[in-house]
This record gives sequence, structure tokens and C-alpha cells, in this order.
Amino acid sequence: MSSQLAQIATFTIVGFVLGLTLLMLSLTIQKIFSIQNPTQVKTESYECGMKAFHDTNIQFDVRYYLFALMFIVFDVEFIFLVPWAVIFDIAVNKVYLIVEAFIFVFILMLGLVYAWRKGVLDFD
Repeated sequence: MSSQLAQIATFTIVGFVLGLTLLMLSLTIQKIFSIQNPTQVKTESYECGMKAFHDTNIQFDVRYYLFALMFIVFDVEFIFLVPWAVIFDIAVNKVYLIVEAFIFVFILMLGLVYAWRKGVLDFD
């Protein structure tokens, strides 16, 4: 019991020391390589060699984020069908799996119709 506690304490102490060491190393490297004499040109944002012709701190339209979120949701939901397809060949009750998959895809379609009706997919 005491040897386990000693191992846990050792790992905890090593973790904290390593974390603090890496933090100090990062701060030291930042001080060495950071801008020493900031001028307007040095602090200007760099956009692929093009001159910034307006404020670079613009806000994106919320619809962009909603569209990206919809993509991620449906992409992840589609990945849930992959294990289903893998076990389909070895499953005993295939009718149950087919019904389960149709219910799953039906719920996905309901979500898509809901998002479409709410205007998430419209970029007019």
C-alpha cells in the first residue's frame, strides 16, 4: 500500500515539476524571440503577403458557424454507422439491425429537415 502511494506521489511531483519546467522554458523562449522594438510594421498582421486593406478583427456571420456545426454533427453521426456495418455480417438478428439503422437514419433526417426549416443551410 505504501509503495503504491509513493509511486503516485512520485508521478504527481514529477508531473508538476515537468509542467513548471516546460512553462518556464516556453516563457524564456518567448522572451528571447519576441519583438524587442515593436513598430507598426512589426505588429501588423500578416495575411499571405497582402497588405491588410481593412480591420482584420472582423466577425464572421453566425450562419457560417451553424453550417460548420451541422457538418460536424452529421459527420460524427455518420461515423456511428460504421460499426453497425462491420457487425452486420456476423449478427444473428439482421432484421433488428436493419430496423435500428433505419430509425437512426430517420432521426438524422428529422434533424436535417429541422435545420433546413430553421434556415441554417440558407446563405442568401
